Amino acid sequence: MTLDIIAVPPQPTPPPQKLLVGLHGWGGNAKELEAVVPALDLPGFQYLFPNAPFPHPRVLGGFMWYDFDEQRDQKAHTSAGLLSSWLNSLPEHTGVALEQTILCGFSQGGAMALEVGLTLPLAGIIVLSGYLHPIQRSPESAPPVLIVHGTQDAVVPLAAAHHTRDTLTSLGITVLYQEFPMEHEIRPEVLALIQSFVTKQAPILSSQ
Repeated sequence: MTLDIIAVPPQPTPPPQKLLVGLHGWGGNAKELEAVVPALDLPGFQYLFPNAPFPHPRVLGGFMWYDFDEQRDQKAHTSAGLLSSWLNSLPEHTGVALEQTILCGFSQGGAMALEVGLTLPLAGIIVLSGYLHPIQRSPESAPPVLIVHGTQDAVVPLAAAHHTRDTLTSLGITVLYQEFPMEHEIRPEVLALIQSFVTKQAPILSSQ
C-alpha cells in the first residue's frame, strides 16, 4: 500500500526550506486541508497532504486511517507504519530535515499525528479536535505539541482533549493547549494560532 499525496509547493519560489504535513480526519480527504493553505501564509513552506490508505465505507471521496470496528487495531497499525515510513523518507525526497517539519492532524488525523510523531525528531505536532491513542511506551524525547479543541465539539468530546493534554504533560512533553467556543471544525482563529505556533517552532523565512 502507498499514500496518495497532494503537494503544494513553497511560495514565493522553491526549493522548500520547511515542511508542514497535514493529516485529514475520518471520512475526510487531502483536498479539504489543501484549502486552508492560503490562509496560513507561511513563506518557504512546502505543504504535504496525504490521503489515508483506506476508503471510507459511507462517505463518497472520503478516506480513513482506520474504522471503528473489529479491524480497528489492524488498520491503525497499517496506517501508522505507512505514515512513519513516508515521514522518514521526506528528508531524502524534499531536502528538508524532520527537525524542520511540522506534523498536523485534524480529528482522527490528530490521533495519527501523535501516534507516529511523538517518536520522531519533528519541529512540532499540531492536534486539532483530536485525541490520543493509548501510549504503549513513553517517548524518550518528543516535539512540542499544540492542542486545539472546541468546547462545543460533539464528535470528539472536550474531555478527550483534556486527557491528551494531561497525559502528554505528565510525560514531560511541552504542550500548548487552547480551547475555542466552536464545534468540530477549523475556524480562522485556529489558523492564526497554528501560524503562530509554526512560526515559533520552525520560523518562516521572513523572520530569519
